[in-house]
Amino acid sequence: VGVRQPMQHWCLAVDKVRYVGEPVAVVVACDRYVAEDAVDAIEVDYELLTPVVDPETAALPDAPVLHDDVGANVVNDRHFSYGDPNRAFAQAAHRIGLKVRYPRSSCTPIECYVVIANYDVAAASYDVTANFQGPFALHSVMARALKVGASGLRLRTPPDSGGSFGIKQGVFAYVVLMALAARKARAPVKWVEDRLEHLQASSSATNRVTEIEAAVSADGRVSALRYEQLDDCGAYLRAPEPATFYRMHGTLTGAYDIQNLEARNRVVLTNKTPTGLNRGFGGPQVYYALERLMQRIAVELDLDPLDVIRRNLVPADAFPYRAPAGSLLDSGDYQSAVTQGVAQGGLDELKQRRDAARQEGRLYGIGYCAVVEPSISNMGYITTAMTPAEREKAGPKNGAVATATVGVDPLGGVTVHVSSTPQGQGHRTVAAQVIADVLGLDFEAITVNVELDTQKDPWSNASGNYSSRFAGAVAGTVYEAANRIRKRVAAIAAHQFEVDASRIRFGDGRVTVADDDRLSTSFRRMAGTAHWAPALLPEGEPGGLRETAFWSPPQLAAPDVNDHINSSLCYGFVFDYCGVEIDTVTGRVRLDRYVTLHDAGRILNPAVLDGQVRGGTPTHAKRSSQVLLAPVLE
Repeated sequence: VGVRQPMQHWCLAVDKVRYVGEPVAVVVACDRYVAEDAVDAIEVDYELLTPVVDPETAALPDAPVLHDDVGANVVNDRHFSYGDPNRAFAQAAHRIGLKVRYPRSSCTPIECYVVIANYDVAAASYDVTANFQGPFALHSVMARALKVGASGLRLRTPPDSGGSFGIKQGVFAYVVLMALAARKARAPVKWVEDRLEHLQASSSATNRVTEIEAAVSADGRVSALRYEQLDDCGAYLRAPEPATFYRMHGTLTGAYDIQNLEARNRVVLTNKTPTGLNRGFGGPQVYYALERLMQRIAVELDLDPLDVIRRNLVPADAFPYRAPAGSLLDSGDYQSAVTQGVAQGGLDELKQRRDAARQEGRLYGIGYCAVVEPSISNMGYITTAMTPAEREKAGPKNGAVATATVGVDPLGGVTVHVSSTPQGQGHRTVAAQVIADVLGLDFEAITVNVELDTQKDPWSNASGNYSSRFAGAVAGTVYEAANRIRKRVAAIAAHQFEVDASRIRFGDGRVTVADDDRLSTSFRRMAGTAHWAPALLPEGEPGGLRETAFWSPPQLAAPDVNDHINSSLCYGFVFDYCGVEIDTVTGRVRLDRYVTLHDAGRILNPAVLDGQVRGGTPTHAKRSSQVLLAPVLE
């Protein structure tokens, strides 16, 4: 965690219960029915305290304090300034601002939390299986809570977990609780969270209050932004929070070319469920405020909202573009993407429907949103919550390590293990596709293992499935490991065929020599040489074809002394717009048409990508919803 506070957080409430759903007791029984009956028999006497649930009220000096040792509910307060925002605001023709409140939100996966825990008395170690999304930085948090070394907590994740959307990173507190229960019971224990428990006390996204202001020219050009952000993290600052705040820190200016930026970030505690990672964590909270501001600028200056957006987008010739807070937007053409979205999404037709509706006295409008969505988080971004002096004392943290292991068995079967812990996003499909392309094999010939065992499999503290890191980080690491296998098999083939390795080709399940069809054999037979006939191997080839690749990009450095942070590696552009009608009598909101364009870069599997985008797109528009994929980034 990037915040140092004398805040006690136990897996069971001690002395004080701070939110509805906080565990106060654990019952261990031989079956669920007895356990449920025993829970009903427990009586708890509560002394009612004054709750505080509004973040602005909680931040006041006289608010009831949740943690006496901390002494206040604001547990982190940082101020940032980049460029010269004061000068930009002083010289601006207009200062336009607004205050927005982003509500709490959460997802409800089909399968709730599940933990199976066992304690080995002789080894004084824990063995836990859980549908745990990660990130696996929390393995260290759990091990320390249990007072064992990293090897004293064996964590396993199954291949399927019934969805997550970030929610299942919150299972880690219950991993500790069930591990302790197993130790007390001296027997393995299993806990399956029920739906009521999940809805009450699993996790949620932060709710945020944002006051945002822009320095604006007469034609709508923004020269500076000023944020005052208050993030409500609930009753405890539970790891990895305040990640929701700082995942987006380097990209607070979004898709816009704004070089002057000021921000104040405060984290406040309230009597609500502790927050965690949830569906693009941090992004919605930022863009809800920023895009509302761009709309307000257009209204106050009597400009077309889309013109204001286009006028402020990062120019196509400015890439790679360094945002003022540090994010490196490596490539893109935002203007072209918007033009494509306008043309293919039928904006002109939508405007005609809007004008016709208004002539009839109906309340109809068109809303726009242009955002940059980061992926492959820099593990050092969370330390931006600390001052430079605190970071120097703690030591630098950065990177986004991904791992993959590709192996070939004696019969030529290819297996890959990735520590991505997916929840149904198609990781196995894409990983198999990448290896099949590299080694010239049929897709069906590749076996992909996505289970994880921290005592057997390669992984890092960045492992897991979060921040859309699979395609850019994990799939790329699979590609690296597969190429190492290809290089070794090519060397074996070159030695046997007595040709240069550069002439070896892979395809259709065979290894051949370019321009000589006579020199050809099956991949299975050639790769099997490493197992069955080591005497035939070239000098330096150890045999046993297995390669593990670790990868972390150099662009993800630790925050510098001026709080610049490239908080993610990749930044995809998204342009959405929709036609909305509001019934003036009932207030009912109707989506008439929703269009979303994603500049997704190089697309590994179009069907998987299309499904992912459609899954996050509103489907109740009366007329139509359109998904446009624009692979203009390479």
